[in-house]
Amino acid sequence: MLAAARTATPSRILVADDSTFMRRLLTQALRDAGFDVVGEAGDGDEALALYRDLRPDAMTLDLAMPGMDGIGVLRALRGERSSLPVVVVSAFSPAHGARAVDALAEGAFDLVAKPAFGEPLDQFVGALREKVTAAAIASASAPVAAPRRAPRPARTATDGGSAVSRLRARRAPAASRKVVLIATSTGGPRALAELIPALPSPLGAGGMIVQHMPAGFTASLAQRLDRSSQLTVVEAGGGEVLEPGTLLLAPGGSHLRLDDDGGSVRLSAEAAIGGLRPRADLTIADAAKAFGERLVLVVMTGMGKDGLKGAREVRARGGRILAQAESTCTVYGMPRAIVEAGLADDVLPLGELAEAIAGETGS
Repeated sequence: MLAAARTATPSRILVADDSTFMRRLLTQALRDAGFDVVGEAGDGDEALALYRDLRPDAMTLDLAMPGMDGIGVLRALRGERSSLPVVVVSAFSPAHGARAVDALAEGAFDLVAKPAFGEPLDQFVGALREKVTAAAIASASAPVAAPRRAPRPARTATDGGSAVSRLRARRAPAASRKVVLIATSTGGPRALAELIPALPSPLGAGGMIVQHMPAGFTASLAQRLDRSSQLTVVEAGGGEVLEPGTLLLAPGGSHLRLDDDGGSVRLSAEAAIGGLRPRADLTIADAAKAFGERLVLVVMTGMGKDGLKGAREVRARGGRILAQAESTCTVYGMPRAIVEAGLADDVLPLGELAEAIAGETGS
């Protein structure tokens, strides 16, 4: 686990939740970890007022609050051009799952799932401390982002005398088409919301996404990406085959594995690795074995080093590796591990990744 404080001065945290019990739990857990909880808000309006008055280093934010809800708070912060990292603390349910994904797309730093009634608190408290620590560190050391290149407009059959037809004419034979695998964590939902809609369909032989999220939230993420994209984006249920027009998203709470020949995917309930399930390393290693030089691995914003072990397999088997540049990462952890290990074939800002992926796959 990350240390709670990297400097002599504890990070200053604002807690916002309409439940008195949750406010006490969050405050005590954070203070025990060495944070300075400078304020507690019971609704969105109070959270904004305390933010403006106290200027904390980070905030924990409930979504379902009276008056202005959590989404409203995030939009208000964005309207003020605030760089405050916000860790969303959300309940399990399809409704809350969709709203949590909306919050991440609105710029929330990360997500911690509230424990269900009767569940032990240790795992929740550990995840809370780790993600608030990362948020506070990001607040203190965030680089100035470089300007992003605008995503390519969606292709249509009428663009330039049927550009789609010309692309299909030069697409590689099915047996040699490349497979895309995207691995990401903190900051991923927002980055994916920019990247995936900019990708063409069909895309090589299809692809997969491993996004670190708790169980119960990835279905909402897949639906959100699907609505805005040319590609079909679905949460994997096990048994699917890769298709050129589809991206399969690993479900939270399960590892996404492939058969030896890559013919279909399956879900695994193997133990979490480093606290992560799904673990990108497992999917990447399976894909490297199945597809070899046909694999294009894309490692994007995220905390930690998940993907590094798998990337070594990709390199050994002749695949290609793209990494997101630090200037556009919410957390430069996963891509940094790839770059510092000398494994990246190219390092690109978020706005240039879609074009690079399309080029790699011949799409």
